[in-house]
Amino acid sequence: MGSTETHRQLHFFFFPFMCQGHIIPAVDMARQYASRGVKATIVTTPFNVPLFSKTIDKSKSLGIEIGVLTIKFPTKEVGLPEGCESLHLLAPEMQQKFFRASNILEQPLEQLLQKHRPDCLVSDMFFPWSTDVASRCGIPRLVFHGTSFFSLCASESVTLYEPYKNVSSDSEPFVIPTLPDEIKLTKKQLPDFVTSSVETEFGKLFKAIIEADRKSFGVIVNSFYELETAYADHYRKVLGRNAWHIGPLSLCNKDIEEKALRGSEEAFTDQYESLKWLDSRQPNSVVYVCFGSLANFNDSQLMEIAMGLEASGQQFIWVVKKGMNSGGKEEWLPEGFEKRMQDKGLIIRDWAPQVLILDHEAVGGFVTHCGWNSTLEGVAAGVTMVTWPISAEQFYNEKLVTQVQKIGVTVGVQQWIRVGGDIIKKEAIEKAVRQIMVGEEAEEMRRRAKALAEMARIAVEEGGSSYSDLNASIEELKSLRL
Repeated sequence: MGSTETHRQLHFFFFPFMCQGHIIPAVDMARQYASRGVKATIVTTPFNVPLFSKTIDKSKSLGIEIGVLTIKFPTKEVGLPEGCESLHLLAPEMQQKFFRASNILEQPLEQLLQKHRPDCLVSDMFFPWSTDVASRCGIPRLVFHGTSFFSLCASESVTLYEPYKNVSSDSEPFVIPTLPDEIKLTKKQLPDFVTSSVETEFGKLFKAIIEADRKSFGVIVNSFYELETAYADHYRKVLGRNAWHIGPLSLCNKDIEEKALRGSEEAFTDQYESLKWLDSRQPNSVVYVCFGSLANFNDSQLMEIAMGLEASGQQFIWVVKKGMNSGGKEEWLPEGFEKRMQDKGLIIRDWAPQVLILDHEAVGGFVTHCGWNSTLEGVAAGVTMVTWPISAEQFYNEKLVTQVQKIGVTVGVQQWIRVGGDIIKKEAIEKAVRQIMVGEEAEEMRRRAKALAEMARIAVEEGGSSYSDLNASIEELKSLRL
């Protein structure tokens, strides 16, 4: 091979799933690779480009060039409304159509790969077919799950050994086999598509994801070695997966503008209100409450959260997703709540500049649904957590926070469910919030959380574990061209 080919700039395609929680870390990842001299191109649908266009512009002003290519999302073909190109915009009953539509992207992606001939495709777990597309184009595919080594190991073990079949009831705990720690779950806390005796459409997708993972060249993990050392080793050495940890990806956002731009123009607009409010509070005195872009609580649950926060006596910022409530009169708030809480709490409706808020010295605790982006952002900010998992791999992430790292407490959710679920009462919320904010136990958790945050910061700096692993992934991809 000629020297021109050898020295040609490495080119990565990044193809995230169309959902804020998947696009945001993928954009951060593209920025990280571009900052190391890789030509980075993000592939998405037209509607999703505005989510990160300002971030791309900001990167460009810093000398980091990132390309964007679009492919048409087939909304009409599957009966979705025009413009519904992101999963978080859809009601749960419409989401199956969305996954069906994403399969239709196979041909346009292949055409882009054939035209631009990148050296590597980094694609989301929800595109299992992209392994074969990359293979047909003669390039390696790297999988981005957007979760932790811990949950990857736990999920693999549950799939392989089916320990939930050896218990007498759905609520009887079982130990997940072969993991470095004794981790217990119940059948009720596992995804329904894993435990169901009837194969569902999502169950078929899950099997396809597992099969495609095993055929792919490797896995990119948004984590850092010091957070889950035993599980990073287990995933690579015991399960035999080629994987690199390159996170926390959110730490590539250095200044206030970069942090505020992540994911929403509204967050950029709203940053001043929340920061001004936080500036008047004492360090570690505020609890931040947010359940991500997909969680959808009913009025009764929102009412319990409001009453629990008030009873806790703690200052709070609470993000409530638009559409969570019935509209018009906000019946999910106790009468007079906002007036009573006007000096104690701030309610943000819809999207908040989460990294900015978590990084503020006034914030000491985080009530979270345990989505991995939020969990890792909480770790990077050094805050203690109340864990409130809902679905996906969130019950696994909860165990990493509460049992392995001991930087949080559970609110007591017992059931994996896509919508609704058992109501968590105000007493449990009050107790958990006070547990992470007040007293010796809270201080001990905070000490551990702050130590992890420092390790996270060092990991992404030159010479750190994530910095080095990202470089290693580049070198390995370069070696495939020789």
